[in-house]
Amino acid sequence: MQTNQRQLVSYLLILSQLFCFSHADVGTAAQYNPPYLPTACYGDDQTQFPSSNLFAAAGDGIWDNGASCGRQYLVRCISASQPGTCAPDQTIQVKIVDYAPTALSSPSSQSTTIVLSGTAFGGITNIAADSINIEFQQV
Repeated sequence: MQTNQRQLVSYLLILSQLFCFSHADVGTAAQYNPPYLPTACYGDDQTQFPSSNLFAAAGDGIWDNGASCGRQYLVRCISASQPGTCAPDQTIQVKIVDYAPTALSSPSSQSTTIVLSGTAFGGITNIAADSINIEFQQV
C-alpha cells in the first residue's frame, strides 16, 4: 500500500507542476497623457519611467497608501463598451509611478482601478476608448 501512496503523491506533485494556478483581479482602466511629472511616487525623477513607457497611476483600490509605488502589474483588456476595443491576446506589464487622483494629467475616465500611460493603453486596445475592463495581476 505504501508504494501506491508514494505513486499517488508523485503523480499529484507532477500534476500540480503542470498547472499554473494564478489569481488575477478584474477592474477598470483609463488612460492619461503627458505631462506626467511630478508623480506622487517619485516626484520629478525622470528615471522612474521604464524605457518602454509602460507605466501607470494607481487608483484608490490598489494605491495602498503609497505602498503600490514601484509595483509591477500584468494588465489585459477583457471588454469595453464598444466591440473590438480590446486587442486580443495582448498583455502588458506596467510599473506604478503615480496616484491617479493626484496625477497632474487628468485621466480619460475617473475612479478607475488603474490609469495607464498612453503607450500602455494603446498596447492592449485597438481603438480609442475612455475606459476599459481589465484583468490585472501583481507580479
